[in-house]
Amino acid sequence: MGFRKQNAPSVDYATWRTGTRAEKIKPMARHWAEVGFGTPVVLHLFYLAKIAAYILGGWLLIRGADSYTNFVVFEKVVLYTMLFEVVGLGCGFGPLNNRFWPPMGSILYWLRPNTIRLPPWPTRVPFTRGDTRTPLDVALYAAFLVSLVVAMFGSLPMWQVWTVLGLLAVISLRDKVIFLAARGEVYGSFTVAFLFAGVDAILAAKLVCLVIWIGAATSKLTKHFPFVISTMMSNNPVLRPKWIKRRFFKQFPDDLRPGWPSKLLAHTSTAIEGLVPLVLFFAHGTTAGLIAAIVMLLFHFGILSSIPMGVPLEWNVFMMFSVAVLFIGHPEVGISSATTPWLFVLIGVLVAVVILGNLFPRKISFLPGMRYYAGNWDTTLWCIKPSGAAKIEKNIVAIASMPQAQMQKFFGSPEVAEMYQYMGYAFRGFNSHGRAMFTLAHRAMAGRDESAYVLTDGERICSTALGWNFGDGHLHNEQLIAALQRRCQFEPDEVRVVLIDAQPIHRQRQEYRLVDAATGEFERGYVLVSDLVNRQPWDDTAPVHVY
Repeated sequence: MGFRKQNAPSVDYATWRTGTRAEKIKPMARHWAEVGFGTPVVLHLFYLAKIAAYILGGWLLIRGADSYTNFVVFEKVVLYTMLFEVVGLGCGFGPLNNRFWPPMGSILYWLRPNTIRLPPWPTRVPFTRGDTRTPLDVALYAAFLVSLVVAMFGSLPMWQVWTVLGLLAVISLRDKVIFLAARGEVYGSFTVAFLFAGVDAILAAKLVCLVIWIGAATSKLTKHFPFVISTMMSNNPVLRPKWIKRRFFKQFPDDLRPGWPSKLLAHTSTAIEGLVPLVLFFAHGTTAGLIAAIVMLLFHFGILSSIPMGVPLEWNVFMMFSVAVLFIGHPEVGISSATTPWLFVLIGVLVAVVILGNLFPRKISFLPGMRYYAGNWDTTLWCIKPSGAAKIEKNIVAIASMPQAQMQKFFGSPEVAEMYQYMGYAFRGFNSHGRAMFTLAHRAMAGRDESAYVLTDGERICSTALGWNFGDGHLHNEQLIAALQRRCQFEPDEVRVVLIDAQPIHRQRQEYRLVDAATGEFERGYVLVSDLVNRQPWDDTAPVHVY
């Protein structure tokens, strides 16, 4: 990879563009296996500078504290990080999340009336119907930002904590996107812990950490996670030699399923995330507890140093800070320190959501379900005719242009942009669900001229339409399709969408739906996980079982 220039795949464009979709993905997948996305070094330095800015901001916020172990310090950093995320500077920022210009949405959308909002339960919760952002929604979001700033710089009386939580709850019932962007399952849960007093608050925060770690580890107990590891390691800016990257695959260049190093690293990291936190929690004040803390610091640093796609960078820095403050700084606080049973109610709710999220992934986002980076996500693929894309550009209130236009501007030519579009397809193909995605694309366009459609990852549609995306298919499912249809009035066949659910942890299959934006669902069925994990990234012939 170059310092300022993208490391582009080396193909003869005139020959390459005449191939089938699978044939065009194959050289992109091989390039990814050796180079990753080919991100220029300067872009990685840009992300490192962003991490440094986040750390500097946190240090300036707490520099007057008498000790970093003071729990008020932790409370302020939680609120500061929530603010950092909910304005759009954290997860999902920049080109490594397919957001080229502007590199963020969030605050640019949510302070603007008539943008799209997605209420979680519009038919059940009063005063939440509709999908258009009103001046009231803008005012609520602005008030939430102000409440975070006031609380960060105040003495944190209980009314400030309640104000933050109350505004977050009201906003989230009118727009689930803001709740997810604020990482409500993490920082919202910690803020609820602040409602307790003394050691109960510290203990509640420690238990929230346990749920995050063990919940995330549990979700990785599937066949999908090794695919994440091989894909992430090939994109790792620290592991630069190509021969190292190749080792993470079975037999480069022909068999790009995960190799034994990927499987070993996947199982090892799952064991660390699921077991070491228990030692960290129960062996407090001992050498074993200190070793466990060091292991968890290295664990999060390892994720951070890989600069993964989606860039959950500051979250990993925050979790390292949590280890230092909560577990190293307060090793004496454990279960026996509890003075109220109510903190276990909080943890019980979080655990229940994690369990339900793994059993019923269509119902619960992968974020509150703690299915972080497990490779088992709800995904969508949008098959859009140019006329449909033009309607989206014309009829929705947005900051960012459609993905294809962004890529052409970023890469400088339609030809290079097209190749990097296929690099995106290769990225999906490296994840096990990608094989199903491109197989089902044929069914979505069956009987139609496939060359008349541009295949666009739902993440990119979400980025343009909603202003935030982070690997969550719940944000670009039927609810967003309906919101766009109301605004754009697509004709039949103009926009067709493949929707794939994550795998329930107790069932070895993933369900799918095929939807025409104008006429509705026209097919549903399932694919077997065993059929997906035994195919190559470019394979679009997975068996499909139609209901």
